[in-house]
Amino acid sequence: MPRVIHFEIHADDPVRARSFYEKTFGWTFSEFAGAEYWVITTGPPDQPGINGGLVRRRGAIDGTSVIAYVCTVQVDAVDAAVKKVVDAGGISVVPKMAIPGVGWLAYCKDTEGNIFGLMQEDPGAS
Repeated sequence: MPRVIHFEIHADDPVRARSFYEKTFGWTFSEFAGAEYWVITTGPPDQPGINGGLVRRRGAIDGTSVIAYVCTVQVDAVDAAVKKVVDAGGISVVPKMAIPGVGWLAYCKDTEGNIFGLMQEDPGAS
């Protein structure tokens, strides 16, 4: 069964956002492979919870950019999952893209306008 495996915080100012979450929750951040993306560790691996990421917001806050935490669901195949989303009345909003060394990622919206990610593991993605 597909599960939520990751969340993302989209921020206009990633440095400011990082400082906020470090001070507020004690989360730690590490830059991901030289990209403008930071992996967030929210706690020790032996405790329940998931980790996430911090990314610079793509686009102005105008009703189309992401302005929330985005949960990502692990799927066997992104293309098939996007088709299921569309068949169920949702929409694809960001097409499949490679996250090098990690896998394939796409963003969709549900029937209520909520955005979420779909991740297919594939260490060979590039």
